[in-house]
Amino acid sequence: MSYKKPGFRHPEAQKNRLGYTRKAYEGGISTLCAGCGHDSIGSAIIQSFFEMSIEPHRVVKLSGIGCSSKTPAYFLGKSHGFNSVHGRMPSVATGANMANSELIYLGVSGDGDTASIGMGQFAHVVRRNLNMIYIVMNNGCYGLTKGQDSATADKGSKSKKGAPVSLESIDLCELAVQLGAGFVARGFSGDKKQLIPIIKAAIAHKGLAFVDVVSPCVTFNNAPTSTKSYSYVRDHMEATGTFDFIPLMQEITTDYDHGTTVPVTLHDGSIVKLKKREDKEVISSRKLAISAMEQAKEEDSILTGILYLDPESEDTHEILGTTQTPLNTLGERELCPGNKVLQEFNRSLR
Repeated sequence: MSYKKPGFRHPEAQKNRLGYTRKAYEGGISTLCAGCGHDSIGSAIIQSFFEMSIEPHRVVKLSGIGCSSKTPAYFLGKSHGFNSVHGRMPSVATGANMANSELIYLGVSGDGDTASIGMGQFAHVVRRNLNMIYIVMNNGCYGLTKGQDSATADKGSKSKKGAPVSLESIDLCELAVQLGAGFVARGFSGDKKQLIPIIKAAIAHKGLAFVDVVSPCVTFNNAPTSTKSYSYVRDHMEATGTFDFIPLMQEITTDYDHGTTVPVTLHDGSIVKLKKREDKEVISSRKLAISAMEQAKEEDSILTGILYLDPESEDTHEILGTTQTPLNTLGERELCPGNKVLQEFNRSLR
């Protein structure tokens, strides 16, 4: 059996501004279960980078362990990649980003890899506001080890095994807002119309852009009694509003009234256009963002869309005042300037 994709593509296939077709952003053939939501997320990632005309070699894919962490093999096959140990993807991403801040960092993780063994790593990479896209493929179970409940499984919900979850769940989106992420969103793998603009906006955001994607496990956690199943999410989704992503346009002000469209300009000049609902508040308020998520829970709804956005957030390099020159390009003269410079620096700290 061959796992290599055919190289043929239609000669008139659509090309982006760089002249690349979508094939340039694909990877290997997926070995995940047929119908897995993770494959839909991977397809949305491919489409997002293709539409944004980003060179694949400028992207660094990082992952930990789990079904989700296998997916980088299935998209952006010509990008840099590193598959780390369980729960440690944020540390590897931090080190790579500090060495070369000019690349685009995409971290892919799962609810076990992030919300359990990697929780400490997740908390610190968010509070540092590392400039990266952090995507969690959230299915509420450990698919590689036969479907045990994960830390994001909602209390009272039932997986394929039938036993109700007895512990409180961890809401990664609320945590991300509390810990200081400048961009927080939630999507559904079965709704690429909403998910693709979310990922494109996350790519353009400066600082940590956290995207939690509910991605049903078709093998272990797709029963009607599970809050992570296709049927449940489709019946209980509540969008914060309709929105689109427009790259590199002239800045537009954000004064607007209820029920109208607000264009939010990101650091690179690209714009997220948000259709604000009458009963929803401004998403640039942490307090109101968390309140909206809690209200949705009380109504047994899953709030999707861009939940919180700070267009003026600073990333780790700005917070720490690091050199604008990537560390991996600095020479010996810059790294070892001599004793005189060292003594002057020490005096400045006294």
